[in-house]
This record gives sequence, C-alpha cells and structure tokens, in this order.
Amino acid sequence: MPHVTIYGGPSDNPVYQVGGKSFVFFRNPRPDAFDPDTGERYDDVIVFWVPSEDDKLALTQDPDSPFFTTPHFNGHLSVLVRGSRIPELSLPELTEVIQDAWLSRASPTRARKWLAENGPQA
Repeated sequence: MPHVTIYGGPSDNPVYQVGGKSFVFFRNPRPDAFDPDTGERYDDVIVFWVPSEDDKLALTQDPDSPFFTTPHFNGHLSVLVRGSRIPELSLPELTEVIQDAWLSRASPTRARKWLAENGPQA
C-alpha cells in the first residue's frame, strides 16, 4: 500500500500509518486481551482498523473467527487478532483486511486514487 510509514510504538512495537493515521499496529500485552484459562495476557495482538461497525461485527461475531474485540474497543472501528492465528486466514482474506484498514484511514483522495488504479485486490 502506498504512503505507508512504519514507526516504533511505546515498546518499539510496529505501527503502520498512512497520512499520520494508524491502520495496523502490534499491541503490547494489555489486561483486556488474555487467555481465559490461564489469565495470561496475549503478547501477540494485532489491531486492524475497519471501515464500519458492520464490518467489525462481520469479523467478530463468529466464535470460530480469529478476529475478536474487547470492551476496551467498544465504539472503536477496529478488530483484534492474535498473530498466532494469522495462519487461519487465507492470503486473500488477510489482503482484504489490510486493504480495508488502509482505505479506512487514508485520505479520501488517496483512497480514490488507489481504488481507481488497483481496485480491491482480494
């Protein structure tokens, strides 16, 4: 995706941005994302922005989906996924999630230009 910058977050975790807006970032272990059996905080959570609440629900409502959310992200247009579960996604699925994240945060001009030149790739 064009115009992407990557910088190190608070613990040098990668944060991907377009136009100064984050669209994917690797989250530090936090108390709201943890193993329900052990209580251990997940150390591999990735946050992806989504275009709408409907998109968020579509990704998180199936209990078998690798995507999830937590109360901390109520009202926030993003979904979480553990890095260990990324292999459950096909390349076209992962491509679509990343494209949608980028498109949801890119300026309207950049998004229109990219879509006109490439169309959705998934």
